[in-house]
Amino acid sequence: MTLIRSLKKRLGVFIILAFSIQACSVKYSFTGTNIDYNITKTFSVENFFNDSGGGPANMGQLFTESLKDFYQRNTQLELVRSNGDLQLSGSIVRYNTAPQASVTSTDPNVPDRAGQERLTIVVEVEFINLQNEEDNLKRSFSFFSDYNPRTTSLLQVESTLIEEIFENIIQDIFTATVANW
Repeated sequence: MTLIRSLKKRLGVFIILAFSIQACSVKYSFTGTNIDYNITKTFSVENFFNDSGGGPANMGQLFTESLKDFYQRNTQLELVRSNGDLQLSGSIVRYNTAPQASVTSTDPNVPDRAGQERLTIVVEVEFINLQNEEDNLKRSFSFFSDYNPRTTSLLQVESTLIEEIFENIIQDIFTATVANW
């Protein structure tokens, strides 16, 4: 008899908690977006051009396609050629390498050299939300990746570094535009 009362009491508390939690619900999604798919149905991405003067010839196209793929995988929005409810445009404005750490030679006839080299890419993005103009933004996103020039050349690792950098920049763009974190 005591066991039944205890179970009824626990069930009652559970039901009360369930209703109170449901009354204070917040909408979450697995991708972290705050898109109202009843209002916002499409997105478009203009071709991003490489205006940096560096990098491989197909870098702008690679970025554009990667950006489209990311939004398609992580939202329910339909990709349209132009005039989407959400619009992304911009260009790659910087592509450069710079030494990060020097290696000192013990031989006075051999100069110091870079022990670590950093590839940095900056992408300028304009985001337009036709459904909510307060979400519009225009800003630069950048990321970098390091490599060891003593053991490898930039040409050997360039495509891998660019892919890694683009993944991070695209995640940042996604977060700033549709996740509003």
